[in-house]
Amino acid sequence: MSTAAKYTEDHEWIKVDGDTATVGISPYAAGQLGDVVYVELPEEGKELAKGDEACVVESVKAASEVYAPVSGTVTSGNEALEDAPETVNADASGEGWFFKMTVADASELDELMDEAAYKTYCDGLE
Repeated sequence: MSTAAKYTEDHEWIKVDGDTATVGISPYAAGQLGDVVYVELPEEGKELAKGDEACVVESVKAASEVYAPVSGTVTSGNEALEDAPETVNADASGEGWFFKMTVADASELDELMDEAAYKTYCDGLE
């Protein structure tokens, strides 16, 4: 069962497919960062609680933390970003994902915003 993306107030997105969730940053966040030059991926097997720092993304403007949208365990990182971090800017919602994880508590997903709510949230930031 695949679900639509859910979003955090820190601009992470999460898409759940079966037991695996894919996490990245929103196109809005990628745009705010500017050109991404480096992504520090989390280690496989790393246990994350909701809100924990999962990885770091660096751009020409700043370094920014990426937080776990839900609790779970990292199963893999997007190693393609090591050679092509600009993929985050080019396709933040797709090929620019950061890591995959298991979801420890699916009810945490209910606390996140759907796409419409996230768009309204971002509109309020401008």
